[in-house]
Amino acid sequence: MQAENSELAPPRDDPFTLEELKEFDGSDAKKPIYVAIKGDIFDVTKKGDMYGPGKSYNIFAGKDGSRGLGMSSLKDEDAVADYSTLPESELKVLNDWHAFFSKRYNIVGRVVDLPQPAAAQ
Repeated sequence: MQAENSELAPPRDDPFTLEELKEFDGSDAKKPIYVAIKGDIFDVTKKGDMYGPGKSYNIFAGKDGSRGLGMSSLKDEDAVADYSTLPESELKVLNDWHAFFSKRYNIVGRVVDLPQPAAAQ
């Protein structure tokens, strides 16, 4: 597991739509790799060995895959933003992932067009 990053930049809240976020899935080496959790967008470029094309967690790159993270699922159909139906135990897992990312990766923006149930939590 990665150690905490003590050199994180202050969080930014640059607005991104889900469509714009797709451009940061690692398929273009000139662009960073972003993963969104609960609407917060994290720059995971430095871990391209995990989030880059063909890598184990690329399923979450360029999208908000909060539901899949909470479910501990690597299925494409689970990697969606709406986590409103997660039971309490999976919501805790999702919150743990958010805390993990917050300590290790810079927050570079916020998804502005999350589905209504996801945006309300």
